[in-house]
Amino acid sequence: MAHIYLDHNATTPLDEQVLAEMLPYLREHYGNASSRHEFGTRARAVVSRAREQVAALVGVAPSQVVFTSGGTEANNAFISGAAGMLKATQIAVSALEHPCVAKPAQALARRGWKVRKLAAGRDGRVDLADVALALAQPTAIVSVMLVNNETGVIQEVATIAEQARAARAWMHTDAVQALGKIKVDFNELNVHAMTLSAHKIYGPKGVGALVLDKRIELEPLIKGGGHEGGMRSGTENVAGIVGFGAACEFAQLRLAGLAPRLAALRDELERGLAELGATIFGADALRVSNTTYFALPGIDGETLVVELDKAGYAVASGAACSSTSTEPSATLLAMGVDPIQARGAVRVSLGKDNTPEHIQNFLRVLQTVVARLMHMSAMAV
Repeated sequence: MAHIYLDHNATTPLDEQVLAEMLPYLREHYGNASSRHEFGTRARAVVSRAREQVAALVGVAPSQVVFTSGGTEANNAFISGAAGMLKATQIAVSALEHPCVAKPAQALARRGWKVRKLAAGRDGRVDLADVALALAQPTAIVSVMLVNNETGVIQEVATIAEQARAARAWMHTDAVQALGKIKVDFNELNVHAMTLSAHKIYGPKGVGALVLDKRIELEPLIKGGGHEGGMRSGTENVAGIVGFGAACEFAQLRLAGLAPRLAALRDELERGLAELGATIFGADALRVSNTTYFALPGIDGETLVVELDKAGYAVASGAACSSTSTEPSATLLAMGVDPIQARGAVRVSLGKDNTPEHIQNFLRVLQTVVARLMHMSAMAV
């Protein structure tokens, strides 16, 4: 049985065109980009080209792009690196952040920092009044994601950045879930730092980037041979970086057409879910077009994910990086969702290869699975 993939916020399939760009640097062009001979020169040239491609997608100079092993490293690199250069005061992060922002922020408490969580409303947006309240205290770092990985809600990052700058704080945004789905412009967002990842935009796993304002300096998270302008030591993953660059170029080309097509599929999905009595989390806020996070009355989310997988549909019960946790979604709890309802949460995240038939068949299977689970629940009483 062929599975239908509906979990693109966890990762996306590697685009065939991206793979084609990568293959020569996995085979015959294997040079180290730091080497001075022809093999190294070729590798260095394609890394530079990829840096230009990534920079072009987010509207920055290539020199502002620091390649990393992924979004998690980039988030850690900024938070730890900024803390290494600034006086320990307060770091403010939204209560909606991915663990790879929340946990390094919490770790700063051991270094004398006060950690402040920014509240969110029931619609899944960061509370701007709480941001202002937080910034009334001396604050050095603020981090708010651009798009939430679970709900798909788009945060008001530019507005928060304006508040942060007025308070003389450095502003960071994790834009991993925004890239390739909406326009992402570093300068329009007014941030000091931004995190990106390749595998969310049909590129390879194991490569990401931290985009930095030219006027700030971080303490490097990884020290060694001085690669990436001294910001991230370690031999560059040339093939992965080439793939990231190509994925960014293709993302730019498909952006205008993909978003409305996925929005139409999402709307069809949500109409069907409404008929089943589902609650859609974040539905009252502006969201990216590919994401639906829902719960059905009386249905456990983990159980539903497993049953849908058996029926041939790959969905998620929350963030992929937290899939081993038995706790309700921290994002939903921060939104004020009842813990019992939060345990029922399931995420569908669409991608470029999904079709109307996928949605129609998914809804049909979902209805059957839900009816069976409800019957089993009634029999157990």
